[in-house]
Amino acid sequence: MKFRLARHTNRLDQLKDFYVNLIGLSVLGEFKNHSGYDGVFIGNANLDWHLEFTQTGELVDHKFDEDDILVFYPETHSEYDNLLERINSLQVVKLIPKNPYWQENGITFKDPDGHTVVISKLKIRAIRY
Repeated sequence: MKFRLARHTNRLDQLKDFYVNLIGLSVLGEFKNHSGYDGVFIGNANLDWHLEFTQTGELVDHKFDEDDILVFYPETHSEYDNLLERINSLQVVKLIPKNPYWQENGITFKDPDGHTVVISKLKIRAIRY
């Protein structure tokens, strides 16, 4: 099964910059004026998921709360350290998350839409379901 998280925005260019240049994902595709929508697909070609952000002239009013989060799991310590270096060099404001688990196990901040993002200190292989 493949997965796509789609979100409408008024900050398409800022989200593209954030998820590509800060998080380190790639632009997989883009479209302009498709039935009035512009959009971008962001992820990595070797993954079975991606993010889609779309924009129209409509004013978007997001209602995220502190527990609505995107969590990214770096595969290696090097990948985590590179993310942390980019976050620090760009002076991204880090937050104290509501969930105590993420206070101990991640770095938390907001994307340009105000959606909470966590970079986990734990590698994905360590997670048990």
